[in-house]
Amino acid sequence: MSHRNARLTVHGRRLLVDRILSGRPVAHVAAEMGISRSTAHKWLRRWRQHGEAGLHDRPSRPHTTPHRTPAHIEAEVCRLRTVRKLGPARIGPILGLPASTVHRILTRHHLHRLAHLDRPTGQLIRRYERDRPGELVHVDVKKLGRIPDGGGWRVHGRDQRSHDRTRTVGYDYIHSAVDDHTRLAYSEIHPDEKATTCAAFLGRAAAYFTGRGIPTIERVLTDNAWSYRKAAAWRQALADLGATGKHTRAYRPQTNGKVERFNRTLLDEWAYVRPYASNDERSAALQDFLHTYNHHRCHTALGGHPPISRVNNLAGQYT
Repeated sequence: MSHRNARLTVHGRRLLVDRILSGRPVAHVAAEMGISRSTAHKWLRRWRQHGEAGLHDRPSRPHTTPHRTPAHIEAEVCRLRTVRKLGPARIGPILGLPASTVHRILTRHHLHRLAHLDRPTGQLIRRYERDRPGELVHVDVKKLGRIPDGGGWRVHGRDQRSHDRTRTVGYDYIHSAVDDHTRLAYSEIHPDEKATTCAAFLGRAAAYFTGRGIPTIERVLTDNAWSYRKAAAWRQALADLGATGKHTRAYRPQTNGKVERFNRTLLDEWAYVRPYASNDERSAALQDFLHTYNHHRCHTALGGHPPISRVNNLAGQYT
């Protein structure tokens, strides 16, 4: 691409060539267009050698890079990254390379972020996104400690926590469903993760999606918990929706990564965003969080738009 102060665009180069080919002196045409004679000769020469393609910008990358790190060294850098999960500061001393060089090599091979690698295998994680709303819905449960009345250690400090070890208040189970294409999310708080609870949640999640322009759920992806794999109640809930149940591979939670990432956002922006004085207070804040997440919160995977922007524009859904 031409820089912003370039005298000639591709169209200007065509005019330059046309005027010279009409028989006018190169020096006169160059002066008219505010460029040097050598530049005019350069574009004329390129046009004669390559035709129309010669008038377009060439990449600035050099033809040869004699000082580039040898291929076998780059391969060893990639091996240490994928097998041992080492960073540039540790790979550099092993191979006698500056950390900055190692980082450039990792970036060139798209290995510069460990989050992009599958931890067990070291392979690049293949990103995917379904083509339409409802084609795939991710479902998961997040276990979350309840808050005692009066607030927990986040309200009273860590010293108070050591005196309350014998006081147990149990756990909440946050059931969540996330549509793969739109990232539209729905969550409920329950006291357990039994099969009947999971099945009833799926029905209400489907109704929530229907009310926001996703009338059909084709597939539901879950982990391999008994409630999702063996329970008759779950299979019946899928049959009622006309959906197919899918399961992640064992020890591969990243397969269900969209709802796993939503769980993290749920903790950061709802559960732990501020100290709550009671469990009821935190539970009451969930619906406000979901509305903000679905309708107002910018989502980086959606180009900075909220999930509702990918759903059919129904009346009243964008408020």
